[in-house]
Amino acid sequence: LAIATPSAVLSGIARAAHGGVLIKGGGPLEKLGSVNTIAFDKTGTLTEGKPKLTGVYPLNGMNEKELLSIIIAVEKLSDHPLAKAIVKGSIERLKYDVPHAGNVQAITGRGIKVNFENSVIHIGNKELFTEKNNQLPEEIKDKMEAFETEGNTTMLVQQDEKFIGIIALMDTPREDAKETLTQLHQLGIKKMIMLTGDNQKVAEAIAKKTGVTQTLSGLMPEEKVAAIKELQASEGEVAMIGDGVNDAPAMAKSSVSIAMGAAGSDVALETADIALMADKLSNLPFAIGLSKKAGRIIRQNLIISLGMVIILIPLTLTGYATIGPAVVGHEGSTLIVVFNALRLLAYKVKI
Repeated sequence: LAIATPSAVLSGIARAAHGGVLIKGGGPLEKLGSVNTIAFDKTGTLTEGKPKLTGVYPLNGMNEKELLSIIIAVEKLSDHPLAKAIVKGSIERLKYDVPHAGNVQAITGRGIKVNFENSVIHIGNKELFTEKNNQLPEEIKDKMEAFETEGNTTMLVQQDEKFIGIIALMDTPREDAKETLTQLHQLGIKKMIMLTGDNQKVAEAIAKKTGVTQTLSGLMPEEKVAAIKELQASEGEVAMIGDGVNDAPAMAKSSVSIAMGAAGSDVALETADIALMADKLSNLPFAIGLSKKAGRIIRQNLIISLGMVIILIPLTLTGYATIGPAVVGHEGSTLIVVFNALRLLAYKVKI
């Protein structure tokens, strides 16, 4: 009875490690199997996390070279993945060095503000400029929405009070995302929800390509935490999988937190109960299937061990079994429990 659970947990953790999944203890291993709702971060989890610059569109008489110079100078000061993609793509188009910007100010979940050649530059999403200017010109809003409908993430560039350009980027879904979500559905995961700071049109475009059942878009880090709480209140056990610093608070609040290992930030890996070390989303069905199998084996072991005790105690007390056969029966059940648990080492996901 004492080794019924630990033997299965150790075998399950060992098998997971062999398959490229790090599980930090027996609690997460057991709880993962009871999850029926999974919340996914978008960038770097459902998508490759390697956005590419797809277009730079000058506005109000600005020429493309000057716009690219401003974009590179500003985004060089940011370490955000989107900023790195913008800089890389812009440098490839411009092909020469630009002046330095200064006095950088990050606007969480919205964009960036810097000083550049006696002017103030803002680069960010629609929400930044809606909050700053109350509303966007309809012509600019329509252009941005047209790009977003195609799956692009858009950012607007403003110099002082003048809009000078639109930046479009696209992050493609992981090749294995759709198949992985199909397998999760077959394993009994009823809801697969995408949480993203991106806008609704981009979220819907990615959802169509991956099979996500619901999207929650335009979320700040604290709003992701609130979303997880609401899901737990309505759905029960909820797992959260992500890869970035912004995901860590929501992951910490979830029932089981899962990090994309190779691509994940240190904060996300530290917060997570489980890490997919191979950075393969396809390892998630393996981990959930293994957890469900471990749960079944733990229950079998408890039935075997308790059943043997229930049988042996009255037989021994009434004299129908002497101590010798009782010891053999008890130790035999111990071996059965251990070998039953070791079956997890040969586990292969079956969908």
